[in-house]
Amino acid sequence: MTSPQEEVPSILYLDSHLIAVCKPAGMLTQADESGDESLMDQVKAWIKTEFNKPGNVFLGLIHRLDRNVSGVLLFARTSKGASRLSEQFRDKTTEKFYRAIVEGQPEQEQASLYHHLRKEKTLKSTVFPRPGKDTQHAELEYKTLKIYASTRLLEIKLHTGRFHQIRAQLSFIGHPILGDKKYGAKTPLPERQIALYAHRLIFKHPISKEKVCIESPPPPFWPDD
Repeated sequence: MTSPQEEVPSILYLDSHLIAVCKPAGMLTQADESGDESLMDQVKAWIKTEFNKPGNVFLGLIHRLDRNVSGVLLFARTSKGASRLSEQFRDKTTEKFYRAIVEGQPEQEQASLYHHLRKEKTLKSTVFPRPGKDTQHAELEYKTLKIYASTRLLEIKLHTGRFHQIRAQLSFIGHPILGDKKYGAKTPLPERQIALYAHRLIFKHPISKEKVCIESPPPPFWPDD
């Protein structure tokens, strides 16, 4: 029987400097005190086996996704790649696109949202229209891609990467993400999933400097087009 860490990750991009995988909803990006398996551990185990590497495998963590969010997750396979990619994320020269199904119909089909978020001890973000104590500026833009009976499919471009940013900001304007009970959604999804995934990541390759665009397929429960 195959143990979880021997499972083959869903690889979206691979070269000698980078590996991008499709993170499944419900899996941690990086190990925490829970002791649950993380995608980082799974990818390390796969690289060690696939390339017959002795000793410890280097894998640079560049960014994270919430546990119940799926989609594109990028790791660096070299320290040089990790350093250069981290700089791109810090300088906000990468482009991050998500897709979400929200409850209701946003007043505007396309808009930019500017708020201020505070991460609470309850591991939830509170949204404020103006700066306040311990808040951080949060900015995103969205556009409607598809209209369903009581929900809308949105594409979201992140300009800042705050804790639970997309979930909190969309809930604040009255349109929580389907399944996201933590932020006020009325409709649950199986296994506490939420209808949000990291659809596309665009960045400059840390070595070749070429533009790289990586896309993830939608989660299994996603409605058919």
